[in-house]
Amino acid sequence: MSTQTLIYIFVGLSFALYIGIAIASRVSSTSEFYVAGGHVNPVVNGMATAADWMSAASFISMAGLIAFLGYDGSVYLMGWTGGYVMLALLLAPYLRKFGQFTVPDFIGTRYYSKWARTVAVICLIFISFTYIAGQMRGVGIVFSRFLDVQVEIGVIIGMGIVFIYAVMGGMKGITYTQVAQYCVLIFAYLVPAIFISILITGNPVPQLGLGSIVNDGSGLYVLQKLDQSLVMMGFGPYTDGSKSMIDVFCITAALMIGTAGLPHVIVRFFTVPKASDARRSAGYALIFIALLYTTAPAVAGFARINFNETVHQTSYQDAPVWFTNWEANNLIAWTDKNGDGRMQLAAGNAFDAAPEFSEERGASGERVVITPPDNSNANEVYVDRDIMVLANPEIAALPGWVIALVAAGGLAAALSTAAGLLLVISTAVSHDLLKSTFRPGISEKGELRAARIAATAAIVVAGILGIYPPGWVAQVVAFAFGLAAASLFPAIFMGIFSKRMNKEGAIAGMVTGLGFTFLYIAYFKLWEPRLNNAENWLFGISPEGIGVIGMLLNFAVAIAVARRTSAPPPEVDVLVEQIRVPRGVKPNALPSH
Repeated sequence: MSTQTLIYIFVGLSFALYIGIAIASRVSSTSEFYVAGGHVNPVVNGMATAADWMSAASFISMAGLIAFLGYDGSVYLMGWTGGYVMLALLLAPYLRKFGQFTVPDFIGTRYYSKWARTVAVICLIFISFTYIAGQMRGVGIVFSRFLDVQVEIGVIIGMGIVFIYAVMGGMKGITYTQVAQYCVLIFAYLVPAIFISILITGNPVPQLGLGSIVNDGSGLYVLQKLDQSLVMMGFGPYTDGSKSMIDVFCITAALMIGTAGLPHVIVRFFTVPKASDARRSAGYALIFIALLYTTAPAVAGFARINFNETVHQTSYQDAPVWFTNWEANNLIAWTDKNGDGRMQLAAGNAFDAAPEFSEERGASGERVVITPPDNSNANEVYVDRDIMVLANPEIAALPGWVIALVAAGGLAAALSTAAGLLLVISTAVSHDLLKSTFRPGISEKGELRAARIAATAAIVVAGILGIYPPGWVAQVVAFAFGLAAASLFPAIFMGIFSKRMNKEGAIAGMVTGLGFTFLYIAYFKLWEPRLNNAENWLFGISPEGIGVIGMLLNFAVAIAVARRTSAPPPEVDVLVEQIRVPRGVKPNALPSH
């Protein structure tokens, strides 16, 4: 059976499973649509949270970025895993005890203000649409290669699939669909990693394989071999970092803090019966997440070794099939700068900008790129970082069923997070804006209809952002974390741990943090991308890490405004005490502070 046939079978069966679960879980109430009725088992919720959390950025893009960034890529691993621990211990149990549907619900009630709720919704929409752009981009990449369609068509197909099970099943359908998606994506990630680890090192455990000796007779460890080969090609050593310490710190911190402010992850802790279950489900999720995150560095290292060996100094006439496959989808390109007919890897960009392709073929049979070459360096190969994990089984010449499994896993990762984000957006519109702010008298049936309409509109916007993303998948997702760190996290944190924080301070802080961070990212990524370098960054902090400065501005403005305005009403003090006090203990029995 051909690899393409296997891909159709694996992807088709996985889609049938997801849609079947959505149909079986069709909801009829807003409670089921928003939080699955609040009766999800902690283990099930942990698995669903892991799938929601491990997006296309984790499955498709993270290892690809590490493969090319080397040591600098470790910020994504440290930030995302550390942030989840912070969320599990610091916020999740308190928010579950609060007992509402959404993050804007918490902010609107805690800060006794419809304006605070509205600002929280705006922040949530900015974060979610930025995040979902990366997911839809990932869906498009998977479809473009494995179903042989253009990235744009792939995004549209993904929109249709998400529409079916997100709009029909709501949180109830999404939860059980995400359990299935987790099983698919983790199996799809681990199987090729184990195969490739055995091929390169003879060790079946990828995490240990990264620290093993390469079985090519050289006697070198994996990282030593990477360092040696990259230096010979003009790159810096794989194990050395080029980012400044302040940028590494800020990116890591932004990812950690942003994690604790991500609305689509936080809402998962409203789906369990009680606060203790929220903490337990967070622990289970961390275990499920660790399976992929501890494997990603090994996948990155192995992918870079195989990529270098199969591409560098290879005649294009003898180029491996995987190269021409991805070239046909405009995700890899070669230009013969020195006229020797061989593909040469070196530091620098192959082209002046992201390549635009012609249908014509060059002298060696390669796709002609309209974009002028960057002749300031010797690099001749352009590769989209987001293809490395997906192409890894092909580069290593693994069996066709493994390639098909990876295709299904990549789609599961992207679609699971996209569905969670779309639900958060639709809930914000129907529940937080419509029901709680503008039309409090709306019926439950009308609210449910509004939620589905909002989800449909969100899918259309998400598709457009997926077709025209502002960067690679992991980069786009990193921007969403920065926005979350700068806007929602301070308001949630102070809402739980500071009785003195009032509505004026919270609103001023959210607006300041979101506005500063969004404008900074937009300036360097959309308006002036040529200035996007360390010389022009504020304090040397990249757009991926600027959320930390936005967060500090949020805290500073919120505290300053709160001190100069009236204190919250007495009932807010009681509410904060009730959130923070263990079950069974009366708030008024505690010592005053």
